[in-house]
Amino acid sequence: MFGTITVLDRGAVRIHTYVAPDDSVNVTTHLIETPNRIIAVDGQFLAGYADEVVAYAHTIGKPLDRLIVTHAHPDHYYGAARFGAPIHALAAVRDQIAALGDALDPTGATVLAADVTPTVEVVPGSEVIDGIPFVFEAYSGGEAADELVIKLPAQRVLVAQDLVYHDIHLFLGNNDIAGWRQALDKLAVDGAYDAVLAGHGAPAGPEVFAELQRYLDDAGVLLGDDGDAYKAAIIRRYPNYSGRLLIDIANGYLFGTGH
Repeated sequence: MFGTITVLDRGAVRIHTYVAPDDSVNVTTHLIETPNRIIAVDGQFLAGYADEVVAYAHTIGKPLDRLIVTHAHPDHYYGAARFGAPIHALAAVRDQIAALGDALDPTGATVLAADVTPTVEVVPGSEVIDGIPFVFEAYSGGEAADELVIKLPAQRVLVAQDLVYHDIHLFLGNNDIAGWRQALDKLAVDGAYDAVLAGHGAPAGPEVFAELQRYLDDAGVLLGDDGDAYKAAIIRRYPNYSGRLLIDIANGYLFGTGH
């Protein structure tokens, strides 16, 4: 296996977090194992890594009930068809994925929109799945235009996905640092969760919110009009962080270059 697995055991629920290698921007898929099924969260960037997740899920011995896609960034849904399960998402996220249409993944393989567009709408609110309470919340602004956050109150687990990165450089291509800070403030004020699952990187604790706010503060100061200069500066500030490819991708949006 090229990716890594971390397992969080919370009694009736076990969460298996797959983190892809650096060449796939350390994107995560979380397999939420309930008593009788598996709810997958986010579908990977590359088909090969999605296949690793699915192969691992099969070792758990429970059916994949659904794949929830949290937002419309390709690294979270290009591999969705490999899961062989209904794809769920917020209505806004569904519409954004459909609008992006067919595409090529980084290997040049075709990703058909019809295969990865969610077909089941996630409605914000509470839902009991296999006896486990889930809370679905919609966030706007920040890392992406629209994002789904999933809470498991009984397990004290917050699935924050791309509102949280853990020791990974942030993707700032949406150019909304202020919106991201506001979302983090909202998440951090709720002290009911002691496990925070990231969209990039390994699971963390609540301390990750202060770390992210510090990074956003630094990025706001260092960002200018030169992508190369910004990349060099933020790497000097956070030399041990993975995900440098994310800086390049974001710079393509911010500065019109891939550097």
